[in-house]
Amino acid sequence: MSHQIHQISLRPFCPKDIAPITRIYAHYVYNSVVTFDLEAPGEKEMACKFAALEKAGLPLIVASGPGGVLGYAYASAYRTRPAYRFTCENAIYITPEACGQGLGSLLMDALLEQARQFGFNQMIAIITGGTQSSIALHKKFGFHILGEFPELGFKFNKWHNIVHMQRKL
Repeated sequence: MSHQIHQISLRPFCPKDIAPITRIYAHYVYNSVVTFDLEAPGEKEMACKFAALEKAGLPLIVASGPGGVLGYAYASAYRTRPAYRFTCENAIYITPEACGQGLGSLLMDALLEQARQFGFNQMIAIITGGTQSSIALHKKFGFHILGEFPELGFKFNKWHNIVHMQRKL
């Protein structure tokens, strides 16, 4: 299923997006090391998470096309201690069918702008080592690699490194 980038719209999250968002995330839980979740959360858990992001007014963007939700992005608190309140962590997930068509760039561009408007000063990306497409996307938008932490996650019977990237907003 191919999507033209001009057929995609970015809009705020709404509760009806929970089912497709849950499906997109589950794909990455069970088929990749992009996330270190070992079991995919259900719709109820995802609804609670997204309701909390929405209630806090945090950037929460959904990409949709003629076939429905194609991806989503959000910025969340990097850490809970008050001194970190101007730093966020990003997340972008795209349906496998829509990968490689520029959707990640559209979502990243909008997310950076909304994070700036929210009042964040820095954005952190925590990426599984070897996830070159994600690292390349972040570099394209001015993120710098701060370091790589060896063997922080164990998934699919293998150790995985974590790359930390950062960008001033």
